[in-house]
Parts: sequence; C-alpha cells; structure tokens
Amino acid sequence: MAATRRSRRWLVPVTAVAVVAGVGALGPVVADASPDLPGITAQDLLAKVQTAKVDGLSGTVRSATDLGLPALPGVDGANQLPDLLTGEHTARVAFAGPDKARVSVLDDMAERVLTSDGKTAWAYDSAKREAVKFTLPARPAAPEVAPEKQAYDPQEVAKKFLAAIDPSTAVDVTGTESVAGRDAYKLRLVPKTDKTTVGSVTLAVDAKTWVPLQVTVLPRTGKDPAVQVGFESVSFDVPAASTFAFTPPKGVKVTEKTAPAITPKKHDTPKALPKADPKKKPAASDRPTVVGEGWESVAVLRGVKLPAGNGPLNQLLANARTVQGPWGSGKILTSKMVSALVTDDGRVLVGFVTADTLAAAAPLAPR
Repeated sequence: MAATRRSRRWLVPVTAVAVVAGVGALGPVVADASPDLPGITAQDLLAKVQTAKVDGLSGTVRSATDLGLPALPGVDGANQLPDLLTGEHTARVAFAGPDKARVSVLDDMAERVLTSDGKTAWAYDSAKREAVKFTLPARPAAPEVAPEKQAYDPQEVAKKFLAAIDPSTAVDVTGTESVAGRDAYKLRLVPKTDKTTVGSVTLAVDAKTWVPLQVTVLPRTGKDPAVQVGFESVSFDVPAASTFAFTPPKGVKVTEKTAPAITPKKHDTPKALPKADPKKKPAASDRPTVVGEGWESVAVLRGVKLPAGNGPLNQLLANARTVQGPWGSGKILTSKMVSALVTDDGRVLVGFVTADTLAAAAPLAPR
C-alpha cells in the first residue's frame, strides 16, 4: 500500500485525522424497521458501551466517506491510502483478542489483506502482487497493520469519539434500529462547542453485546453523513485460528521485516497519541502529538517537506488562505470536516476543527 512520495506528503494531514479520530474510511449500513426494545437512559447505555467486550467477531463492514477533501489532479489513488478516505468500500473483518486480526479490503478486481496471528503479520496487495511479512516481537507493534484494524472495526472507531466526551458533549438515546440483522439502540453524541466541524456522532449499539455496530458522523453544515462505518453482517463467534493465517499466492514478491517492540509506559493510554510537552523539543521522527482536548484536539506533525515544483499540492496551497502570528506563517486548507495548517517551518496541524481553532492551536504546537 505504498504511495508515491508526492502523494504521501498530501496524506500527512489526512492520515493524522484518521489517527486522531480513528476514522479512515468506513461505511453505511441499511437499517431495517425500528425494533421494540426496553427503555434505557443515555447514562446507562453509555456505561455499557464503554465496558463492552467480546472474545471475537467476524463480518462484512461497508463504508462511505466524504470529508469534503479536494481532488488532486495527476495523483493516482487506485492503490494508495487516499481512496480509503473517500468513496465507498467493503471489507471482510475478523478479530480474536488484541493480537489476532484480519482485514480484507475488497477493491475492483483486487484485494488488500492485512492479518496477524500474534506471531506473524502480513500485508498483501493483489494488484501489485506484493506482500510484506512481519515477524512480531512478544509485544507486537506493526503500524502498517494496526491502522486498518482501527479503521474497519466500528467498536474501535466509536472509542475514538467516546474519548472526546466531556461536559461539552450532549448525550442522548434517539431511538432504535436494526443493523446487520441485530437490534440496536441509537446513542447520539452532540458537541456543544462551535470550535469543531463535527455536528453529531451516532452509534448503533447492539442490544445484547453492547458493541457498536455502526458509527455515523454528521458535519456541522449539511445533512449528508461525512463518515459512516458499520457491519453489513456480523457474527460474535470466535473465529478459528486458521482465519488469521496467510499463504501468499504463487508468484507474489515477498519482503520480510521485523516489527519493532514497543513497551508502553504505565501511564500510557492504548492507541492514544502523546500530548505535546512544551518543555521538550521533539525530534522530527517522533509520532504525531496532540494539542487541545476532546472535540478541539489537533494533531501535529513535524519535519514535513513539501515537494518542489508546481505539483497539485503546491497548486492547492497557492490558493489557500495565508495566516501568520507569533508562531510563524503558513497556509490553511479547509473542507466541511477537515482543517489543515501547513506552516512554513515544516509543521502540519490537522483536525476536525474550524480554521480559527487550528490557527489558535499553532502557538502550542511543538516545533
């Protein structure tokens, strides 16, 4: 799933949003007639969702994503990450514990497979006839695989938005629906702050397992969903161990790598990005950091170098609004959901926030 160098640089702000929000590209599920379920308060339903846990599941996830991102002429997204952040997609998924996961993204006449059995992980692209085999340490860390698991698991997507809940969020139960043939409650989260581009997030919560079956994100402007991710079909039986094994087809080029071991500190929150430390000058190779909290969170990347010449990204930036302050100067790109600030000193700030919120975060962003 490697991208060209030029297009990967455009991905910087988009990928950061996926990391912060847990949204990559997930989709719509047609709901049946509303089932008759016992009443439940928003507080009780929220508590059940936050503590829900199953030993395993498998199913088909459908996705539709429209973040309002502009098209980049001359950039082929057929075999790159950008196409996962726009349009409609289908994936077959299977999970069994934290170290066993399989995601098969189905493209036109092609398939991308990312799977891990806890000891070995594979990333396979049938269109390129290439596969990467990762040998995992005792505490695996395969960043090429993990993001897809987060993107195509509605439970993981829901956790990202649930983490933003604070006194600035209104939470209520808005009814019931049927998703993937299962009865579900609808739990709606509405940010009270006007600094975010998110209008509301609705979770379809399974009435038996309390696992989110579908996530729908609406922008503050417009009525059409910006992101929907949900199961078209789902089973909560634990998948067989063979589900997570992979044998590359004959003739496929295989590259072997060893994934680095990462031992989280005791205070680390799994899957959470580190908060920016104003007293520490981070290296350009560090992971993205986050400034702000909740719905106003902004991801910050450093050491970003824009391509030379008059490429599509340069043309896009040429028409973008210029902003400046004590922190420096840069260009702001906006859509109905995503705002990105590309500074002249090589930083990129991005989030589901307004342009003014992004500019206000710039002085706090580490250099």
